[in-house]
Amino acid sequence: MHRVDLPADLRRDLDFAADAARRAGARVLALRASGRWRDDVLADVGDQAADGFLQGLVQGRYPDDGILSEETADTRARLERSRVWIIDPLDGTREYSAQRPDWAVHVALAIDGRCALGAVALPARGCLIRGVALPGLERAELEGEGELVAGDAACDRPPRIAVSRSHTPGWMARFAATLGAERVHAGSVGHKVGMLLLGEADVYAHERGLKEWDTCAPETVARALGWTVSRLRGEEHRYNRPDPRNDELVVCRPAWRERVLAALATSGALGA
Repeated sequence: MHRVDLPADLRRDLDFAADAARRAGARVLALRASGRWRDDVLADVGDQAADGFLQGLVQGRYPDDGILSEETADTRARLERSRVWIIDPLDGTREYSAQRPDWAVHVALAIDGRCALGAVALPARGCLIRGVALPGLERAELEGEGELVAGDAACDRPPRIAVSRSHTPGWMARFAATLGAERVHAGSVGHKVGMLLLGEADVYAHERGLKEWDTCAPETVARALGWTVSRLRGEEHRYNRPDPRNDELVVCRPAWRERVLAALATSGALGA
């Protein structure tokens, strides 16, 4: 893994995020391998185990920071903090409980409403992507096999769209046809964004049902690699808001941004 020079405090935070995501992922992977639970019970056990572990790590290391997690009751206390850890302990519970590899663990730090750094662990694939998205310090690192693909990397073939394997909206077929794109099915927001960064897909678009914990870590690592991330009409995301709904997400190569946004508009995604 390529190590880069970062300010000491930023490297400390990035190492913490990666270590936390890696260790939480190893725990839930071991729970699944034990065979003690199945189906929805396994999903609940994995979610709670990862959340409790991550909550303890963050509160122990950064007691003055805020926390927003899918599996813990939210409070307004985080709104008063500049630094907020945004966590999805187990993104893709359906895939996790079905013994599939397409699930993830998200650990990200937002500073003053912007994604700053984070990690997306893909435990069943044995890899983790960590990154810093702060202006002027953008960079990403991969643990495990494979090679990261930068947003400005050359691509001379039709795009591949990462789409949900369990619920594909009607506009997606029109969107893919407009782009002349192939659809690649998988679960988990973090895993689908990881597919882009690992060269397995090129575009990801989602229009409903997401929360900040679904998008913060994936957005961070994508931006760290120079990919463009926005809402469906091109607006930027904000984090640590009173309502953590963050329905819309588009990730693609910067050179394709206008083409992708135009295709979303004509496909009906904006009115879905």
